[in-house]
Amino acid sequence: MMQTEQQILIVSKPSERLTRLNCIFEFLGEQVEHLSMDELSAKLDATRFRALIISLDNVSFDDAKSISAKFPWQPMLLLGSVDGALAGNMLGTIEEPFNYPQLTELLHFCQVFGQAKRLEVPTSGNQTKLFRSLVGRSEGIARVRHLINQVAGSDATVLVLGQSGTGKEVVARNIHYLSTRRDGPFIPVNCGAIPPELLESELFGHEKGSFTGAISSRKGRFELAEGGTLFLDEIGDMPLQMQVKLLRVLQERVYERVGGTRTLKADVRVVAATHRDLEKMIEGNEFREDLFYRLNVFPVEMPSLSERAEDIPLLLQELVSRVYNEGRGKVRFTQRAIDSLKEHSWTGNVRELSNLVERLTILYPGGLVDVNDLPVKYRHIDVPEYCVEVSEEQMERDALASIFNDEEPVEIPDSRFPSELPPEGVNLKDLLAELEIDMIRQALEQQDNVVARAAEMLGIRRTTLVEKMRKYGMGKD
Repeated sequence: MMQTEQQILIVSKPSERLTRLNCIFEFLGEQVEHLSMDELSAKLDATRFRALIISLDNVSFDDAKSISAKFPWQPMLLLGSVDGALAGNMLGTIEEPFNYPQLTELLHFCQVFGQAKRLEVPTSGNQTKLFRSLVGRSEGIARVRHLINQVAGSDATVLVLGQSGTGKEVVARNIHYLSTRRDGPFIPVNCGAIPPELLESELFGHEKGSFTGAISSRKGRFELAEGGTLFLDEIGDMPLQMQVKLLRVLQERVYERVGGTRTLKADVRVVAATHRDLEKMIEGNEFREDLFYRLNVFPVEMPSLSERAEDIPLLLQELVSRVYNEGRGKVRFTQRAIDSLKEHSWTGNVRELSNLVERLTILYPGGLVDVNDLPVKYRHIDVPEYCVEVSEEQMERDALASIFNDEEPVEIPDSRFPSELPPEGVNLKDLLAELEIDMIRQALEQQDNVVARAAEMLGIRRTTLVEKMRKYGMGKD
């Protein structure tokens, strides 16, 4: 059974060109391995890789075609120009100057080819369960990964802190799957989503007849998590009376079901999380101090996305891959779009970014997203809207067709714009510019100088309106 790796293999001797290519792959977050032609066959016999890149500076085109014929399931790219037709699994050529859109498109081709030629490949259970929201090279996320590696091997209680949407459950799952309890269950509980009167039964279970509606005995989350990890999300929303009972379990490692008398042992590792400031809650008597110190044995603080904006390119890549692997299409981002997203405040953190990727996948399936394709709130870079260049002759034909196809003439109720052409003629260019300035000024006045709303009123994009205002020397005032 063949194994699949996400690495990119490059067959090439060291060169300045190879260094430049490596830099772009590093930016994309790709893992690259270099090897010689002698080592290649042994690698490909046992493993299929995300992409194989062969430099035509070191290998002849005929030799590359021989490799292609021997390993038809392996997606291949050629580095350099080619004289001749490409074989079936040769998906394209990489030519200078290297750029982001070119390489992302070629890697996309490799991914599609790999899925079409899917073989039986064993996958690790952890690989499918671990979301890769912890990807990144920023100092903050590197510190989080280091803390996870340090605490995973112990049974210490962990408290994960951070804003909503930063990936606190991702941290908890990583701790579980890297621990000795990985074969046990991972049971999440949102303490804020369960009514206070039901929370005790949810956590500890209940016996038949212990309260109205208890028609049978039921295991609680502590019992279900036996031998594994219990994740208590939004622990700051837990009622005070439940905090006392949770404290006893953490101290004595025993509990009873609601309505029961039998003492059960709790062989459970507890990971708690909250977006609230528990120390301030302690001052306001909203959270027990003794429980806080029981939970805060090993704190892990998740940085907000705005604090690690340099990780956004890698996060985008992971989120796009996740959506694509779920069969929901794939989008790519221009460098300008990525730069604009890095300027955003991200109050919803990684969850907000994930939702945006899903939205753009629906809007532009298989497309390339530029700044002007982003929702307005994410456009932090002014880029002129791309317009297809049309010859002057074509513009004249279109204008005449528009005139003669109109059933009713457009009337402009303004003395500055004559309804009939005067004998001395007019300067049409100046007249249209004056009309455009007048319409822009009126739209801005009616929309309280909000450019986005004025553009909507005029039926044009915001960036187009900004360019016209700049052209005519107009300001909001």
